[in-house]
Amino acid sequence: MKLPLSQLLSFTPLDLVKVIVAAVIIVLVNKVQLFNDRLSALLIALPFTSLIAMIWMHYDQQSTTRIANHAEGTFWFVLPTLPMFLVFPWLLRQGWSFWPALFANCVMTIALFWLTVIVLRKFGIDLMPKG
Repeated sequence: MKLPLSQLLSFTPLDLVKVIVAAVIIVLVNKVQLFNDRLSALLIALPFTSLIAMIWMHYDQQSTTRIANHAEGTFWFVLPTLPMFLVFPWLLRQGWSFWPALFANCVMTIALFWLTVIVLRKFGIDLMPKG
């Protein structure tokens, strides 16, 4: 699939609003983490980003099919990321330092992502269509 770089690299005032909203959510969750790590985990687990993205897709008058595809794809793409939230803390508790543990989890998640894509293709679900 060829990405339209000219569209990706052009920014509108609405794009700036989107960046600010996303940044505010991240900063607020980080601030909550300073006094309650479980509450911040709950907040970050909520699909704010996906909900906001779907609202913006609707605002941009994208078709319901595209919005539905986005929601369904998000479900399948979340699955290979879930083990990271168990393996990463386990590695840290086993004495791994932060950066190697994070790197190992990124490699694992990428491998699980591609495994998910390959397995789901066998069931007729193509998360990475060609073209």
